[in-house]
Amino acid sequence: MVRIGCVDWSSGSGVGEGSENLLILEGIVTTVGSAGDVRISPMGSVVDAGMERLVLRPYPTSSTYENLKRSGAGVFHVTDDVLLMARAAVGRAAAAVERAERVDGYVLADCCRFYEFEVRELDETGERMRIEAHVVRSGRKRDFLGFNRAKFAVVEAAILATRTEFLAAEMIFEEFERLAVLVSKTGGAPEREAFAFLERYVRREAQRTAALGEEVVR
Repeated sequence: MVRIGCVDWSSGSGVGEGSENLLILEGIVTTVGSAGDVRISPMGSVVDAGMERLVLRPYPTSSTYENLKRSGAGVFHVTDDVLLMARAAVGRAAAAVERAERVDGYVLADCCRFYEFEVRELDETGERMRIEAHVVRSGRKRDFLGFNRAKFAVVEAAILATRTEFLAAEMIFEEFERLAVLVSKTGGAPEREAFAFLERYVRREAQRTAALGEEVVR
């Protein structure tokens, strides 16, 4: 899924009015931890038409940010595997990987396209970090399946699931009800499984938050 708009690469602004036609592309970033473990994280990246530069905005507490700051490299993937995106959004996900050729990292074996990148600039002054990277190698594994509303719905549900700490549960459930219609009407088994996984997660989080609230009242 993409959010179309414009970005000023030099200012660190979000998608908005500007002079360059860029967009935010939702994908998966793989990084390597200090112990050599592979971290798989869904992340939107600001990209240009040629996919030569990336701007990532991870939270400072995330493992992805720590890994990128330490190693200075990673791999951005375009994929239609929404089940992997759902699992990675709210926990640790496992997937088959292959060694990257130009950076110290790993490429998802079943992605559609991949972009090995090196960090060029890192700005830590904002609430979210701003990492500008340059693509040093790209490749293709398989065709992108195509546009599907159920897959888009799962991506939106995964984003909502990562925001349970600061969005009202009622609002999240309302959005899930709306998205569930799209998944039911246009999705296949992977999309239904991914959506059900995320739905269970947000309900558990809502119950946990409610229980914590009761403890505070007591």
